[in-house]
Amino acid sequence: MNKGKVTVGMTQFACVPDRDANIKKAEEQIRALAQKGAKIICTQELFGGIYFAQIIDYTKYDWAEPVDGPTNQKMSSLAKELDVVIVSCFYEYAMDGVYYNSAAVFDADGSNLGVYRKHHIPEGPQYIEKYYFTPGDSPYLVFKTKYGKFGVLICWDEWFPEPTRILALKGADFVFYPSAIGSEPDNPDLDTSQTWVDGIRGHGIHNNFYVCACNRVGREDAVDGSGHMVFYGRGFVSDPWGNLVAEGKYNEEDLIVAELDLDEIKRARDILQFHRDRRVDSYAEILKLSISE
Repeated sequence: MNKGKVTVGMTQFACVPDRDANIKKAEEQIRALAQKGAKIICTQELFGGIYFAQIIDYTKYDWAEPVDGPTNQKMSSLAKELDVVIVSCFYEYAMDGVYYNSAAVFDADGSNLGVYRKHHIPEGPQYIEKYYFTPGDSPYLVFKTKYGKFGVLICWDEWFPEPTRILALKGADFVFYPSAIGSEPDNPDLDTSQTWVDGIRGHGIHNNFYVCACNRVGREDAVDGSGHMVFYGRGFVSDPWGNLVAEGKYNEEDLIVAELDLDEIKRARDILQFHRDRRVDSYAEILKLSISE
């Protein structure tokens, strides 16, 4: 069956302490992406504020919003106005003491199709996310929108092959990976940007579909002055063969736009039969956290 083509877009901008300014910048980029023909637009992870997980500060829990809070009300209205699908990444308030790193998907009529909650929560120098985020309890969701069928995985999720495989088997034609990734404070000379690109491209190859990763950019200082992080941008889209079809600038704000030929997915899967030849009967060991020899 012919699936046709769809144009996707992703934001890439520097976040600042003024949260209203970040929402305004996101709106500006979404409007610009729509003008460039994007019909499905993904925002970067936690675009409404600076990356607050550099330090422990319980007052940042106050930044969390319910699903129908002001950020998503704005994104819903924008989706309806522009006749586009928007993936809105936000800090979700579920109840007192339970907060998620989440993404809501708004269809082109502004309706909320569901919320994915980040499953894999990292912990490391200046990536102190376990303090702020409860591990997601949502399934790995496939969103069926006016313009296409896709999944969303958030940042640390993108380093694990299993969620992407699940989304592919559920029928997603592509996956968005909204991210906040950059410098490694305990290894300041290490640049992980190429590793990031190659790792996610591998998911696309192994599942014969498109992958779309976006990222913030720029330097963000910890609010207590204890350090800083530099996010490298470089959002990209790769096709079912792993070829880059769009790539954002390194260390600069940008707009990432790419046309996806969804019929190429079937062609790739008919030639490289990765899904057909899986041996699910032999994979039981992978459900353990460690495996004995």
